[in-house]
Amino acid sequence: MTINSRRDFIKKTTAASAVLSVGGILPAFSAKSYGRIMGSNERIGVSVMGVNSRGKALASNFAQQKDCDVLHICDVDSRAIIACQKELETAQEIKTKGFRDFRESMQDQDIDAMVIAAPDHWHAPAALLAMQAGKHVYLEKPSSHNPREGEILIEAAAKYGKAVQLGNQRRSFPNVIQGMQELKDGIIGRAYFGKGWYANNRGPIGTGTETPVPEWLDWDLWQGPAPRMVYKDNLVHYNWHWFWHWGTGEALNNGTHMIDLLRWGLEVEYPKKVSSNGGRYRYQDDWETPDTQVINLDFPEGVTMTWEGRSCNGKPTEGSGAGVIIYAEKGSILFPGGNNYTIYDLDNKLVKEVKVEQKMDTGNLVSPFNILDAMHINNFFDGIRNGSNRLNADIESGHKSTLLVQLGNIAQRVGHSLEIDPKTGHILKDKEAMKYWYRSYEKGWEMKL
Repeated sequence: MTINSRRDFIKKTTAASAVLSVGGILPAFSAKSYGRIMGSNERIGVSVMGVNSRGKALASNFAQQKDCDVLHICDVDSRAIIACQKELETAQEIKTKGFRDFRESMQDQDIDAMVIAAPDHWHAPAALLAMQAGKHVYLEKPSSHNPREGEILIEAAAKYGKAVQLGNQRRSFPNVIQGMQELKDGIIGRAYFGKGWYANNRGPIGTGTETPVPEWLDWDLWQGPAPRMVYKDNLVHYNWHWFWHWGTGEALNNGTHMIDLLRWGLEVEYPKKVSSNGGRYRYQDDWETPDTQVINLDFPEGVTMTWEGRSCNGKPTEGSGAGVIIYAEKGSILFPGGNNYTIYDLDNKLVKEVKVEQKMDTGNLVSPFNILDAMHINNFFDGIRNGSNRLNADIESGHKSTLLVQLGNIAQRVGHSLEIDPKTGHILKDKEAMKYWYRSYEKGWEMKL
């Protein structure tokens, strides 16, 4: 079977497979490949952009889903392409094609969806290009590098009619969904305050030195839409998170997940006031974003939430390195990062505990919840087949949660609290803060609908 003929092949073999016994194998296929065909009317062809770490885990997870073929992998690091191709050999029988430039992959009509796990400055521009090429999008958090990019993606999803699923995978965790419904049903009364956190023990990144670009890296394409900077030896592959030019700090790296849970549980959208305190305290190095940060958001519904980030001190809160707790009139509910929750009364007595053995490994930067991520992936497939209204974390929802943390970062950078229009989420009467609402782009890379 060739990649170009897969759809014609599936159409011919799907009907035939129905009359075969359970033990029957289609000619020239192994048991594994037959199992992947059974029950699928139309397989989804996927291309994955950015496969060095998180993207590699996602590629493997997508490949293991019964109705999916990972046809392409794309990365500006030639080593990452080879490593990911080797990884996928055990997950699927179809061999992947490797591309340095993901735009070449998007020209292939067999690609139905782009999975984007590149650095933050690439998220929105790549998602827009994918939609314009007729592809659905699975987009890792955050949805954008800055607020304006998120607004553009909402407009693009509507204009091009594509499903865009954000990587806020807890929206698809069964027990989290159940706990949120119990909260909504009033098990602890009216909720009014939520607290989220993330803690880790990240080391220093040192002072970067200008060095020749490694032969395995396309530095120009790595920068893509971002204005050009010289290459330094402490940026690629992970430390870019801590530079405003490309990254968004711990607040959007991990805080987005927790803020999304809080916004979901407290049933709010846009705040009226945002403040942030913190800084780069632990080490003296090139790290620009805060390693210690507290973001506070007040909402017109009489609700407040806060997020605490400690990149360089991993002391757990409520027994977990990441999570949220929501306080209400009759008690509190704790979601400690994974697919579980605990409810307490006002005397801190246990009311209910829904527990699974798998815990979030905050030290795992690649895939702390591989099995549970598959549920989110299959919800994405449902959105492709049956309409984007089926998505648990569509682009509009994802943008709202991303925006809350972006507003916190903007407040941090300008050094004062922000007044927000609670109807739109826009900053009110603050020219200094509005400079961070959008960014400048390398010429020719501007986002245009």
